[in-house]
Amino acid sequence: MSFFISEAMAQSAGGAAPGGFDPMSMIFLVGFVVIFYLMIWRPQAKRAKDHKNLIGGLGVGDEVVTGGGILGKVKKVSDEFIVLEVSEGQELKFQKGAVVAALPKGTLKAI
Repeated sequence: MSFFISEAMAQSAGGAAPGGFDPMSMIFLVGFVVIFYLMIWRPQAKRAKDHKNLIGGLGVGDEVVTGGGILGKVKKVSDEFIVLEVSEGQELKFQKGAVVAALPKGTLKAI
């Protein structure tokens, strides 16, 4: 049995020497970083920027959807909160971050 083990250890490794520079490893590492950037980081940054612009542009009279699916018309806007009119005379207070989308004007009247 020891005869086979010594043969396996005697074979040459075909790769880079231990502790040496391996160009293929570097290419794979750079490729992985590029793929990570293009598929994960850049789209997430774009969505965050779009959401920040949406929240910053909220004004009285805008029709919005919250993360919970509640539709409403903005009645008041403060630094951290908005007040939505969800039906006639019914107002709810939300954090601005709960707004996920702005609707076209007149959408709520069609519902």
